[in-house]
Formats: sequence, structure tokens, C-alpha cells
Amino acid sequence: MKVPNIDRTTINVGLLGLAFMLVFTSFQTQGNMQQVVIKSIQAEDPSFLGSGYISLAVVYAVFAFFNWLAPSCLSFLGPKLTMIVGGVTYILFIIGFLWPHTAILYSTSALVGAGAALIWTGQGNYLTLMSTQKTISRNSGVFWAMLQSSMLFGNLFVFYQFKGKDIIDYHTRMVVFLALTVVGLIGLGVMCLLPRPGADGSGRTDDLGGPFNALKKSFALFKTKDMLLLSATFFYTGIALSFFSGVYSACLSFTLRFPDPKQLVGLSGMFIGCGEILGGGVFGIFGSKTVKFGRDPIVILGYLVHMVCFFLIFLNLPTMSPLQNTQDPSFLPDGQPSEVIAMLCSFLLGFGDACFNTQIYSILGGVYQDNSGPAFALFKFTQSLSAAACFFYTSVFELYWHLGILVVFATIGTLTFCLVEWKAHRRQKAKPDTTAFD
Repeated sequence: MKVPNIDRTTINVGLLGLAFMLVFTSFQTQGNMQQVVIKSIQAEDPSFLGSGYISLAVVYAVFAFFNWLAPSCLSFLGPKLTMIVGGVTYILFIIGFLWPHTAILYSTSALVGAGAALIWTGQGNYLTLMSTQKTISRNSGVFWAMLQSSMLFGNLFVFYQFKGKDIIDYHTRMVVFLALTVVGLIGLGVMCLLPRPGADGSGRTDDLGGPFNALKKSFALFKTKDMLLLSATFFYTGIALSFFSGVYSACLSFTLRFPDPKQLVGLSGMFIGCGEILGGGVFGIFGSKTVKFGRDPIVILGYLVHMVCFFLIFLNLPTMSPLQNTQDPSFLPDGQPSEVIAMLCSFLLGFGDACFNTQIYSILGGVYQDNSGPAFALFKFTQSLSAAACFFYTSVFELYWHLGILVVFATIGTLTFCLVEWKAHRRQKAKPDTTAFD
């Protein structure tokens, strides 16, 4: 019986997804519980003045700025080495929590912000070079599902470690962060095994024309009409990212009407991960079929899912929950928040996010094949800029303000994405060989 051959590039996409799954098992798990852990550190050591929200704001602010330089680094180092250098900064950030100190927290936050720009620009370029017009939707979905598996595995571990604890003690923190460090190092090792694009038939090569030329390409691309329109969609994904990766878990943890609010932090992360995995898996398996109908129906699905989710969160959680411990009632009967609705919302947050992000990856990798480094850098620039803004205002905004902002930008981002996709379809009909937007 003949065993079917698996395309070399498909294996490389799987290896890329495995590496990111392991590295981000460390980082996304840590981000999900960061504010809760820092509150526990402050309960033991009042001299520790760090804030989880401000730390993540610093990460995304530096991330946004450094995205302008990342294509230049990519042109010099290539996608593989660019990702490895970025991955090292993630490990250093996790290690910093083994010795909690305010200066270490903020300095490693800035460091991982720079590293994030490198690892994501390198990843977008590598995924594009391993894909064709026919396989980019599938590969984007497969990569996204594998990446978001990190939300499931890491948070399952945290769920059991935090179970029944009001304060996350020193021993528990050491066990969790040592385990996350080891997992991240394994992911970095897998990343080192990735073949260089173009080596032994592994995908295509890409020439950005040197560091300065790569920077010029980024500025020129950012000024095009379609990229400006897509920036509104990118902006929304950044706000949504900061909400479900940092704000929502804190809301659950601080809502004291739940029987065991700290336990819900890890459980919520798992349900977010399940939604992300389902969305990425479905759109990966059926990517070649769904792309025939355009990318906009999937983005509209994500929009509707998020609107339902935000309404349920509004009913279920008190408005002060992002800021402090609260016994305030919800809008549900008897004022008692529902754990079932809370976990359903976690799942919907993840699934809707997968709808948006898989289609963004697909449109950037498909349309900007020859300019993928700058295109993905601009995506991450806009996304991280909005995420940083969200984490800055999180320290003062109540929950209902968050939900209102999310609704407004989700609506704008969905409309602009659909407009760009509609324009692309018109160009394809007029010029079947068109491969780039204006």
C-alpha cells in the first residue's frame, strides 16, 4: 500500500506551528494570569510596585514601534534567525517572574516588545514563503489552530495549580514559571530545526533588498488605500486581543460572587483556546473551499459572534470587575453571575478572534506574497498599538466602557475589511492575473 507523500512545505508549516505552540504556551498563559499573579506578589511584598496592565501596555507599545524596524532586521537575518532572536526575549520575560522586581518587570516587558516584532514579522514572512495562493488559507488556519493550542495546555496546568487559592503563593509561582520556562525553551529548540526558505525545495525565497529598502517598502505600503482600510480591522484585533488576554481573566478573578474566582482564570484561558482551535481548524481544513466565497463571510461571522459575546458579558459581570475585587451584582436573576455564561463567553471570544485573524493572515499572505515582511509588520504595528492603548486605559476604565469601545471598533473593522475584499473581487474579475492591491 503506497503511503501518500506529504508536501515538504506542509511539514514545515506544522513544525512552525509546533514551535509557536510551545513558546506561546509560556507567554499566553503568563499573560492571562499576569495581573492576578502580580496582585499576589504585592500581597507578600508591598515594595513591589509593578502593574500587570502597565507591563503589558509597555510590551505592546514597544512592539508597535519596533515593527517599523523589524522588516529591516528580517532582510538582514532572514525569517528563521529573526524568529529565534525574538523567541529568546520571550524566555527572558518568563524567567523575570522567578525574581519579581519592578525594574525587572518593566525592562523585560520592553525587551519582549522588541522581540515580539521580530518573531511575528519573521513568522508571517516564513508562512507566506511556505505557501501558495491555493494553500495560504489552509496553512493560515492550521498554524492558527496549533498556535492557539497553547491556550489550552498552559491554562490547564494553571487551572490545577491555582485551584482553591485566594493568593498565589511563592511556591506555586515558582512551579508555574519554571514549568513555563522549560516549555518555552523546548519551543525555541523546535524553532532552530526549521529549514531556511528555499533550502532543499522548502518554499520560496524573498528578497527585501537590504535593511533601508525594507523600511522604505513598509512606509510606501502603509500609505496605500487598501492597507489604510485594513488598518481599522487590525486595530480592532488588537483591542480584542488585550481584552481577552488580560482584561477578561482579571474581571473573572475579581468578581467575588463566583464560588472560586481564581480558578476561573485558567479555565477561561482553556475555553478561549478551544474557540481559537476550533476556528483555526475549521478554516484550515475547509480553507480551499471557503476562500471561493471570499473571506468576508467568515469575518462577518466573527463580528456576530463577538457581538453576542459582549452582550452576555455585559449581563454577567459587574462594571468594576477589571479594577478591583467586587461583590456588585450582575444583571442576571438574583444578581448572581453564571460560571457557564462566563466560560461560554470565553469560547466565543476565542472563536470570533480566530475568524478575524485567520482571514487577515490569508489576505496578507495571498495578496502581498512578494511583500509579506512589511505587510505583516504593518499588521502587527497597528494591532500592537491598539493593544497598548487598551492596556493603558484598562487601569482606569470600567468594564462597560471596554465593551462599548469593542463594539464600535468591531463594527468599523468589519466594514472596512469587507470593502477591501469587495474591491479585490472586482479586480480579480477585471484582471484575473491581479496579485496585489493598489
